[in-house]
Amino acid sequence: MSFPVEVSLEMVAKLTQGFWAVTARVILRNRILILLLITAFTVFMAMQWENMRFSNSQANLLPDDHPLNLEYQDFLKLFGEEGNAVVFAVNDSALYSPTNFNRWNKLSKQLGAFPEVDFVLSTDNLQELIKDKEKQEFVLEPFIKTEINTQKEVDTLVNHLFNDLPFYDNLLFNKESRTVRTVMYLDKDIVNTSVRKDFILRDLTSLVDNFENETGLDVHISGMPYIRTMNSQNIIDEIGKFILAALGVTSLIFFFFFRSVRATFISMFVVIIGVMWAFGILGLLQYEITVLTALIPPLIIVIGIPNCIFLINKYQQEVKKHGNQALSLQRVISKIGNATLMTNVTTASGFATFIITDSKLLKEFGIVASINIIGIFIISLLIIPIIYSFMPLPKTKHLKHLNKKWVDAFVSWMERIVREKRISVYITSIVLLVVSIIGIYQIDISGSPIEDMPKKADFFKDIRFFEKEFDGIMPVEIVVDTKRPKGVLKPATLKRMDELGNVIDEIPELSKPISVVNLVKYSKQAFYNGIPKYYQLPTTQENNFIMDVARKSSDNGNLLKSFVDSTGQMARITTFMKDVKTDRMEDIEARLLENIAKIFPEERYSVYMTGSALLFLKGTKYLVKNLILSLAFAIFLIALFMAYLFRSFRMIIISLIPNLLPLVVTAGVMGFVGVPIKPSTILVFSIAFGISVDDTIHFLAKYRQELTESRWHIKNSVYAALRETGVSMFYTSIVLFFGFSVFVISSFGGTVALGALVSATLMFAMLANLILLPSLLLSLERSIANKEVLRKPQIDILPKEELNTKD
Repeated sequence: MSFPVEVSLEMVAKLTQGFWAVTARVILRNRILILLLITAFTVFMAMQWENMRFSNSQANLLPDDHPLNLEYQDFLKLFGEEGNAVVFAVNDSALYSPTNFNRWNKLSKQLGAFPEVDFVLSTDNLQELIKDKEKQEFVLEPFIKTEINTQKEVDTLVNHLFNDLPFYDNLLFNKESRTVRTVMYLDKDIVNTSVRKDFILRDLTSLVDNFENETGLDVHISGMPYIRTMNSQNIIDEIGKFILAALGVTSLIFFFFFRSVRATFISMFVVIIGVMWAFGILGLLQYEITVLTALIPPLIIVIGIPNCIFLINKYQQEVKKHGNQALSLQRVISKIGNATLMTNVTTASGFATFIITDSKLLKEFGIVASINIIGIFIISLLIIPIIYSFMPLPKTKHLKHLNKKWVDAFVSWMERIVREKRISVYITSIVLLVVSIIGIYQIDISGSPIEDMPKKADFFKDIRFFEKEFDGIMPVEIVVDTKRPKGVLKPATLKRMDELGNVIDEIPELSKPISVVNLVKYSKQAFYNGIPKYYQLPTTQENNFIMDVARKSSDNGNLLKSFVDSTGQMARITTFMKDVKTDRMEDIEARLLENIAKIFPEERYSVYMTGSALLFLKGTKYLVKNLILSLAFAIFLIALFMAYLFRSFRMIIISLIPNLLPLVVTAGVMGFVGVPIKPSTILVFSIAFGISVDDTIHFLAKYRQELTESRWHIKNSVYAALRETGVSMFYTSIVLFFGFSVFVISSFGGTVALGALVSATLMFAMLANLILLPSLLLSLERSIANKEVLRKPQIDILPKEELNTKD
């Protein structure tokens, strides 16, 4: 049965070799045309940049048809956008001077004058509910009735606010710290548009800066619209920084290896075109630039440089060997083309696995990244040989790097370890595996939407300030459906909502709840001439009269108009959550759901929890499951690829071990260091696996070649493959290590973790592929050293001369 298989494999190998030979001829005979086509396509891509959009809405990690998402959309239809409040606070006794207090109120008026603002709630326009004794009805009167000129007037107003108006406690002030805040509600129609961003960055910050300069007071600003705006601005600012850093680091390393300004310039030219295409594809597909897609341009630089190293290195080797430029260029394409194609396909497949997830955020990242990785391969394969064809042959000094002694020493060290210390290699690997598994059990999952935000940024410090003063900024919503019109204002419903409010108040990570209950309590206080101790729900006897006033007040007052729907059947209870760990967030959710089930009978009420904080938590957990699936799919794809190349189950296992061990080690390190699993860090595994397997392909393909030539002598083949591929793998791993390390300069915690973890994983993977993989091949030589198990591969993906950097 083996004869037809051998014939078919020979045919495939010849066809493949023929394809690359034809490709080389086509490229070199149509140089001008290809350059013109690349130029035209690059110009077309540059024209697509105007379609690029930066994300204006919060990342939704759940699929659109997920039950939680559907509930959230129902909530938005009922009550409108939840996260439309921007809050300003001052914690300084100097605020309570007449001049500064008047200036604080003027700031509120200035904010309210903008068309982007729905309304502003502050000490300036605060309304008190007062009982009109003559008409026996409630009226809303301004908190500040006359102009403030003296310190005594300010003191009287402030004491009245802090001591007599519990309705506004934790909404406009913190009585204990004497912090006062203003709440600005943006127009709900602009919250998820670029208008919000322009207003906050241009108008709002200008007003606040002027206030701070005039008064010398420090204004703290927060709220989801403000946080999202400042966070996305940080992303925009970092894109340029990443691209410059990636170009700088990779060009320096490239120059250090090649000692050629010309080669360095050509490589930079190639990756810059790749970056232009990356931005163009984002514009062409009209995808938003998010914290993930912002990483693609520098990723293209980091992944594109190894292509340049392989191609330029091969060209210089050929020139040194025979000095024939035309033959050298042809061999670069025909011999290295297939190798780089295979390695780029495996890298792209690592990213492409994100496409199978249900998350729009990850799907777009996977599509754009995988397209661009294949794009940078095409650019480098076309441009490098063509540019060199117009240039004179490299000088002798440009070829000196091919004989570096320290590189030879590194390869000799690896060979010595594989030859003499294989037992130590296995013991070290097993110890690392066991310790890493212990570390994995200590990994936490993080569902916090603000954890990755830049800790040193002013807006992040303000988040912490508001958590301390007002117990959080992330909205959690509870929707109560009474199943009958006007059911919300029934005494029984109000009592149940108040009971749930008391449960929320007992949870330290949640702020005091706000709902229609607060307004009803305030109505009773007003009925009893504003005496604070009557801030409570009316009794059955009091209810009829007071509830009439409450209904009128809800029509007149902006404050709680959105807490009951138009039919009076649905009500919302809003609280805000601090930034807490995922397990604590889940405990809070479980406690609330348990109390909701006790307080609201299912047959009479339908109650559900929603809000952006809860959505992000659920989205993160959902994402982790999806990404584990995508990693498993990536491993399956690579295993299929290995099966296609080597047609041996043992070789599949041998090839996967040195690539899976670094992933386990990295996961273990995450557990010990305290880096949680979150959307940014879970990407590490698929990305690193897709890139690290390239080294395995290079090594095993060269090993197969040597095996055929040495008449199945495994020891000689392993050492020959190690000597010849070791240097190229070392070069590319160093570039990738330092290339991904540029992400460490980010101010986003997730991006820093991504860069550091991918860099570390790739370094582990290089050592595993250069030490553990040859050791396994030598130890298992008896079980794999027969021609039936190790048939000739379907495709000789590496040439006989390979990618060695020695002559």
